[in-house]
Amino acid sequence: MALIGRLFVILFAFLAACLVAGMIVVGAVLFPEFSELGSGPVDEGALNIVLGFGFIFVSGFALLPAMIVAAITEAFSIRGALTYAVGGGLVGLACYLGLVPFDPDTLRFEGIVRRHLEIMTGAGIVAGLVYWMIAGRNAGAWREPPRRLTPPPPLPSNSRPPAP
Repeated sequence: MALIGRLFVILFAFLAACLVAGMIVVGAVLFPEFSELGSGPVDEGALNIVLGFGFIFVSGFALLPAMIVAAITEAFSIRGALTYAVGGGLVGLACYLGLVPFDPDTLRFEGIVRRHLEIMTGAGIVAGLVYWMIAGRNAGAWREPPRRLTPPPPLPSNSRPPAP
């Protein structure tokens, strides 16, 4: 029963981390547009649609690598924040490199844009920390048996139990 509850916590943490990573990616990509003072206010409806697509994009590409990181940390009860930050950065890196063409003849990625690589890696680091705050701090705790309460110390021999 504890495992089922833990799976829901992991799913919620993954969705929250993807939402934060999507907001970072969309904000960083649209930053040049936001910095243009002459363009006027930003349409909130369009921004909400773009944030929704950013969430879907990040969650779709990050699902498999994030599941691998979550399975490893749950299996070995790894609870360090730095581990989740590094894991999130690797997931962000994997998501970006999954979109860049790879040339098997030269064993190189063709067309890497450094700014985009930094945005995806940074979003992955923040997403890893969000995941840690929600689910990672208790990784593997579902396998530990609940602690037994210690019985109270015995009453002294000359005392009586309280009257009802």
